[in-house]
Amino acid sequence: MKRLYTFALLVLLAVSPTVAWAEGGKPPAEDLSRLVSTALDNNPELKSSQARWQMYSNRIKQASALEDPMFMFKLQNMVAKYPLSFDKDTMTAKVIGVSQQLPFWGKRAIKQELAQYEADSYKWTIDERKLELARMVKETYYQIYAVDRFLQIIDKNLQIMDDFITIAESKYSVGQGGQQDIYKAGLEKSKMLDMQITLKQQRKSLEANLNSLLYRPVTTPIGPIPDFELPQPALSAEQLKETAFAKRPQIKSLISLANKGDASRRLAEKEYYPDFNVSFEYMLREAINTEMTKDPGDNMFTVGVTFNLPFQRERRRAMVAEAASETNMSLEELNGLRNNITYSINDILAQLERRQKLVELYKGGIIPQAEQSLESAIISYRVNKVDFLSLLDGRVNLFNYERELYESQAEYMMKLAQLEALVGGELPLKTAEPVASTAK
Repeated sequence: MKRLYTFALLVLLAVSPTVAWAEGGKPPAEDLSRLVSTALDNNPELKSSQARWQMYSNRIKQASALEDPMFMFKLQNMVAKYPLSFDKDTMTAKVIGVSQQLPFWGKRAIKQELAQYEADSYKWTIDERKLELARMVKETYYQIYAVDRFLQIIDKNLQIMDDFITIAESKYSVGQGGQQDIYKAGLEKSKMLDMQITLKQQRKSLEANLNSLLYRPVTTPIGPIPDFELPQPALSAEQLKETAFAKRPQIKSLISLANKGDASRRLAEKEYYPDFNVSFEYMLREAINTEMTKDPGDNMFTVGVTFNLPFQRERRRAMVAEAASETNMSLEELNGLRNNITYSINDILAQLERRQKLVELYKGGIIPQAEQSLESAIISYRVNKVDFLSLLDGRVNLFNYERELYESQAEYMMKLAQLEALVGGELPLKTAEPVASTAK
């Protein structure tokens, strides 16, 4: 009985979060790392790309394999008058043979090398796509965070506007305020409601986008995004550049393509040399014993080798030039990518620094001061020291500053996600020290 009670208690504890979610109608908070893992595991485009990479990998052994040998059987020098007789002429024979095509020395190894570089290039392309997919998930995640915080600000401002309307109506009822103050407050509330509708639609669109990246039903609810501290990259710009040059899959892909072009050039140069075909034939002869001819019918064999004559030099020179152009193209794309990485790292670091300073400024100074200013305006309005427009200005300023705070926080994390994709993976991070409020 005790075991049964314990089992029932464990089942109740296990299902209670699910029941709470179903009753409350709100999914649990989202975990970013789990979302990224789900996207990388489920995305059909990645699965298709991995299958294609396996296809290219299976071409490596094919590239170095010899062509199948050829088997030959023929009836040689048959006498038309006696089509089924093998003992009428000394030249008549049954012949069997085999032949094998042999490329010039070194061609097979280069073909295998070329196929290996092509498969490697595609593999790095898949890794690059994984980085891009992770970046897209993170950006959508933090966009949802910003929208959620905007909605919270609007809910707070709707409450503030209700308080404003109550104050304006109280003053109007005792003849200390104008009716236009009530109308202005109602108009501002309507603007907030209009913004709320737009933001809710944006969240649904972002939910659909995130679910699409995770390859799950677009109606799957997305839970709230928890708050976070702003981490800082622990590496300098030069260290980030070196890390990107060493880890970025797209760089490795272009290097593989450059190596593939070099292998293609070496293979094209091998085309100046002939390929060979070796053959062996064995002739089975019948003994001939007639009044005119006596032949014991000894069997005979033939060994031979043939090869092509590489006289088409113009075509082969064009093949070498084509391969050299492929190498140059890959190398120039590689130089351009490295230059873009260097610029983008410095640009993103500058934007991260700007966003971090804005967050510190909003948290440590502007927003506390705006809150105090609004509180002072409310008190002054109650005693007729300021007009209603001053009250609305204070509310609008606080609303905009709070919105810019969350926008800066979300933008900071999105830029950090872009930096990780740019460098080629997750980075060592350090958490910034919290800034004390400067409001007095």
